[in-house]
Amino acid sequence: MTVQNYFNYFTEIEEHFQRRRGTTLLLTTLDWALIEVWKGAGIPLEAVLRGIDSAFDRFDKRPSPKKVNSLAFCSQEVLSAAEEMKEAAVGAHGEEKKGSAGFDGAEIAAFLRNNAERLRSVDLSGTLAGPVVLDAAKTLEQLAGEISGSAPRLEDLERRLTVLEEKVFAILLAATADDQLVTIRAQSDRELAPYSRKMQAAQIDQLQKQFLHKRLLEKYGLPRLSLFYM
Repeated sequence: MTVQNYFNYFTEIEEHFQRRRGTTLLLTTLDWALIEVWKGAGIPLEAVLRGIDSAFDRFDKRPSPKKVNSLAFCSQEVLSAAEEMKEAAVGAHGEEKKGSAGFDGAEIAAFLRNNAERLRSVDLSGTLAGPVVLDAAKTLEQLAGEISGSAPRLEDLERRLTVLEEKVFAILLAATADDQLVTIRAQSDRELAPYSRKMQAAQIDQLQKQFLHKRLLEKYGLPRLSLFYM
């Protein structure tokens, strides 16, 4: 998987799901967490779109007035499509045709500086998270200075941003009260319940982690640092 080929990973999946559903349904936190899991597992975009189509083709044959309300309904078909592409050895070829989003150094530097400013704007003074978040902002500024006006190696930069975001997430986890974490976990369990039988245990664990991650960032008003959110 290359960063260049997946800048539009999230939006293309969202738009394709909405087209197949026939309405502009906003994705839930669970849906976004599931996309994170697919992206992190290296599942090609084409496999996700094929899986969505397969799930809806099967669903449309049912004499049911209900609507598909979550991407989780498509998860098994997405995994099957990814396995089929792997076996046929066509995944890499299909993604090569997608091309690059073509972001230059100046655009990425502006994204990093904007996130640094957003991190500094959140008042976490007096908390465990405060120093770590400010240090993350400083690192983003340094990275922006290094790449401004140049064409950076996006894979290397994305790895550094992933490590930085994981540090922020870890300190937010430590700084959040247990009862609040339990509430978030209970919410993820409720949203996952209708679909858990379609998923493998490892996938459920990843979904719960991503759900918690997303909810904590929302709680503290912090941005996602990954280039996928440009």
